[in-house]
Amino acid sequence: EHILNQTMVRMFGCSRSINAHIEKKKSKCDYYLPESPSEEQVIEIQKKVNEVIDRHLPVYEELMSREEAAKVADLSKLSAEASDTLRIIRIGDYDACACIGQHVENTSEIGKFEIISHDFENGRWRVRFKLIS
Repeated sequence: EHILNQTMVRMFGCSRSINAHIEKKKSKCDYYLPESPSEEQVIEIQKKVNEVIDRHLPVYEELMSREEAAKVADLSKLSAEASDTLRIIRIGDYDACACIGQHVENTSEIGKFEIISHDFENGRWRVRFKLIS
């Protein structure tokens, strides 16, 4: 999810996913976009995510103040009730994001990223994907 989010931000200038559901069998993320990505762009998203995975980047956490975190991560979706000390997950030099979930220690543990399907409705692009070991 982190790598897909950062890839979307870099390719389309959009915000990180507005909704995500991550499961072992398949997962989905939603993004606000002005139009649906072309089939060529969808192939490029998949390619770029897999290139980052193949870099075998370390995945690690840092605890920092909100002020410090705001310098390295988008905190716009952070709850007002969140603590003043945040857990930032870094994917090597590719991504930094406040997150409370579980993570691998290295992108080499992820497997291959495959987009299963996608659709676009009312400015929301939904992408469904799975990871192949």
